[in-house]
Amino acid sequence: MSGASAGASPPRLRHDAALALFVGRGQYAYPDRAAARYQAPHGHMGNIKILDVWTTTWDRSQLMTYTNLLQDPVNFVSLGATGQVDITVDDGTVFQSMLGFGATLTDSSALVLNNLKGQNSANYWSILNTLFDPTDGANAAGLSYLRVPLGASDFSGTAYSFDDEVGDTTLRSFDVNQAPSYLFSVIRDIQGINPYLKLHVLPWSPPGWMKDSGTMKGGSFKSEYTGVYANYLLKGLQGFQSHGISAYAIGIQNEPENDNPTYPTCLITADQEAKIGAALRPLLDANGFSDVRIVGYEHNWDDAGNYPVQLMEKASSAFSGAAFHCYEGDVSQQDAFHNAFPNKGIYFTECTGSYGTDWWENIKWYMDNIFIGAVNHGANSGLMWNLALDGNGNPKLPGTASCSTPCRPVVTVNGDGSYRYNEDFYVMAQAGKAVLPRDKNGPFGQRVAVDVGGSLSGLLLASAFETGRTNASDYRRYSLVVLNWNDNQNGKWNPTPIEATIAFRGKQAAYTFPVGVTTLWWYAE
Repeated sequence: MSGASAGASPPRLRHDAALALFVGRGQYAYPDRAAARYQAPHGHMGNIKILDVWTTTWDRSQLMTYTNLLQDPVNFVSLGATGQVDITVDDGTVFQSMLGFGATLTDSSALVLNNLKGQNSANYWSILNTLFDPTDGANAAGLSYLRVPLGASDFSGTAYSFDDEVGDTTLRSFDVNQAPSYLFSVIRDIQGINPYLKLHVLPWSPPGWMKDSGTMKGGSFKSEYTGVYANYLLKGLQGFQSHGISAYAIGIQNEPENDNPTYPTCLITADQEAKIGAALRPLLDANGFSDVRIVGYEHNWDDAGNYPVQLMEKASSAFSGAAFHCYEGDVSQQDAFHNAFPNKGIYFTECTGSYGTDWWENIKWYMDNIFIGAVNHGANSGLMWNLALDGNGNPKLPGTASCSTPCRPVVTVNGDGSYRYNEDFYVMAQAGKAVLPRDKNGPFGQRVAVDVGGSLSGLLLASAFETGRTNASDYRRYSLVVLNWNDNQNGKWNPTPIEATIAFRGKQAAYTFPVGVTTLWWYAE
C-alpha cells in the first residue's frame, strides 16, 4: 500500500447531502442458504420478472440477505409513470467484461488463515467457502481475483526476496521457497474451491542488490539489471508453477512511485518499467507463459494520465493494461488512461480501510469509488488489501510505518479462532453476485450501459451487467447493483427508501430500494 497514506481513512465521499456519522446496530452474521431459486423462463419480454434479490442494509438488519420473489414477483410491464428515480438499463451498449473481485493474500493473511486451519479447521473451511465459492446463487462472495506478492511486503515476517545473494546476475541462488510454505498451501486450498480464481502476482521490491539502496526497503531500481530482473520475474512464475499454481497476470512493481524506507518498496520510472516489460514479454512467450498478462503501474489514481500512459506509449505490446490504487486522486482519473488507450485493461487492485471507522460510511465510499465507481470508469476488477488479519491489523513486518492506524482486512480472524466478515466483504459479495458465471464454466458478466434519472437521481448509484450462457438458447442474466445512500434529510439523519422504476427494452419494473446495497437479477433473450 502507499506509504504516504498508510492508515489513512478513505478520501471524502462525493455525496451532495451532508453526511452524518452513524454506527449501525446489529451483529456480523451470514444468512442461511437460500431456497431454490427461480429459473429463467422461455417466452416474450412480457414474462420477464425480477425474482432474485440480495440486500445489505445500512443498519445491518440484512447482510447479503437473499430474497426469492417467486411468490410475489416484480414484473416488467408496459412503460408508465416513473418513480422518484428512473434507472434505464441499455444492453445494446456494452463495455468491459469483468474478471471479478477479491483481495491480496499477503504472507500475513496466509499465516493467519493457516494458523486457523490448525486450530479450528471447520472455521477455516467455512471462511474460505464463504469468501470464494462461486456457485451460482450460493451464500458466498465468490471472490475470483487474488493478488499475491512475489517476495516480502509490509505484511511479511521478514524483508526477503527470492534471491538475496548480492550480485547474483545468473540467479543461481533464486529460491521461490523463501516464501513461507503456508502461502502456497492456502492458495491451493482456495483454488480447490474456486476454479475460476485468477492469480495476480507482483513484487513489492526487486532484490536489494538491484537497487541503489542495497536493501529491499526504499531506493531506486538500477537500469543495468533490466534483463536480470525480467528473468527474476519469469523465475517467480516458474516457482509458483512448481507448487501447482498458475498465474493469470504479473506486475513488475507494486507502487513504483513509493519509496517508503520502512518496508519493501522501490522507485521505478515509467521508462524503466516499460523496458522491463518489453524484456519480460518475450521471455514469457518463449517459456510457456504466453497467456500470462503483464499489468503495469499498480499505483494511485492521481497519476493515471501520466505514468501508465507513458508505459503504453513505450511498450504497448508488452502490457495488458494498468492497475490502480485508491490512496491518492479520484476514481474519475481512470478515464485519462482509458481515453488514451481504450483497448487496454483497467484493473483496480488495492484499497484498504482502517479499524475504528464507520461501517456504513465505508460501505458508501467503497461502492461509490470502487465496486460501482471504478467499474463504471472501466475497471474489470476490484480488490481490497489484506484478505485476513487479526483484530489489531497484525501481523506486520517489524518496524514498518505502514498502517499506523491498523488496516482492516476483509475478514478478521481472532486468536481464539472466532472470526467476522467486515464491510469490505459485503460490498464485494454484493457486486460479485452481478458478475459471477450463471453456468458452470460460463462467462463472467459484461458491463452494460445504465442511466439514473429522476427527481432523486443523485441518491442512487448503479451499475448493470449482462451475463452470457453456455447454451445459446438459454436466457441471459441481467444484473443491477444499486447503492441507496439517502440517509440524510436537511442535515438530519433519516435513512429513507427510494421508490424507483427500472426501464429495460421498452418495459418497466418498479422496485423500492432500501438504504444500503441491493443486487437484482432478471433474465431475457
